[in-house]
Amino acid sequence: MLGHGPTVLMLHGSGGGFRSFAPQVEALASLGYRGVAWSMPGYGHSAPVEPYNFMALAASCVHLIEVLMTESPRRSVALVGHGMGGMLAQEVAVRRPDLVRQLVLVATAPAVLPGDPYDQLIDQGLRWLDEGKTMDAIADTLLPRLVSPGALPEGVQLATFCQSQVHAATWRHALTAMRGFDRRSALAQIAAPTLLVTGEHDRVAPPAALECLTHALPGARSVTLPGAGHLPHLEQPDAFDELLIDFLHTARAKPLH
Repeated sequence: MLGHGPTVLMLHGSGGGFRSFAPQVEALASLGYRGVAWSMPGYGHSAPVEPYNFMALAASCVHLIEVLMTESPRRSVALVGHGMGGMLAQEVAVRRPDLVRQLVLVATAPAVLPGDPYDQLIDQGLRWLDEGKTMDAIADTLLPRLVSPGALPEGVQLATFCQSQVHAATWRHALTAMRGFDRRSALAQIAAPTLLVTGEHDRVAPPAALECLTHALPGARSVTLPGAGHLPHLEQPDAFDELLIDFLHTARAKPLH
């Protein structure tokens, strides 16, 4: 957590941790925001939840937001989620719309369906775990498949480190939880202004796959970041931060009814 001002809470993907949003935390703090990057349950030093599903993860996230809001004159946050964190952000926005002022969904999906790119990624990850591969070996194999050739080397290095630090048991729980995710029928309930960001070369959440989110979310704005893959906030942090800051400055939440 860094800075003072309106709170921006960032939720990492299944292979991340609080360090995954390090560039954004610093950029937000320098511009008058309070940037908070969370380690989801089971990641880093955060205690796991049981059962490990989106309902339990959302309850933990809601508790964190409520704690953060006791220290703020505002009663809602801007919620930024990447990958699995984007799925969790959708879950929180549906369950507690009063807590979400603005929503940024990055390289994510409204559902994980059999045979789609996210499902294939889950299958591959579970196979690696079943084969006994270490998280270091998985990180070294997986990250080159996720990023674009022109990705910022320092960003790829940070992403690789974050993936390598995830507990194998936690990654298995996270992958399994994603397989059952489907919030398509509830998307129309999300009233917060929403920014959708995907990378031009993202093979896991390609731009075409975000059409469902774009059409289902009232007033959502969709942006494809040229030259980026599945980790646009780390591959092209300057371009991503520019999009994020502009959205935070200009998007206005609709009044709750």
